[in-house]
Amino acid sequence: MTDQGTTTASADDTQDSGARQRAIEAYESVRDRTSNTLGQAPLLALAGGLAAGALIAALLPRTEAENKLVRPTARRVKKTANAALDAARDTGSQRLDGMGLNREKGEETIRKLLDDLTDAAKASADAALDAARKANDS
Repeated sequence: MTDQGTTTASADDTQDSGARQRAIEAYESVRDRTSNTLGQAPLLALAGGLAAGALIAALLPRTEAENKLVRPTARRVKKTANAALDAARDTGSQRLDGMGLNREKGEETIRKLLDDLTDAAKASADAALDAARKANDS
């Protein structure tokens, strides 16, 4: 009976050893692939790390100390972003105005186009009506 227990124990050890070896090989394989990826695309790895950090930071609640420290910077960034947006909008509008592309010019162009389309439709209708009358007179 002791022989059978020893045989079972050594089979279990062999299975554990095989599973352990496979786990070590899998770990080394993943480590090597990660290392190769980081070597080939370090900016991608950096972006992934930043995204993961941002996600973790978004999930954690802010402390009162963080609010006191971050609030002035956040206000300054928001003010700067709004100023940049206003400057871009104003510059774009000035450039378009300089090219003659503004709201009034656009409205005038659309109005003229609609008038021309209306005139073309009336002329077509008149021509069709004249053709129909001439066909009836014949």
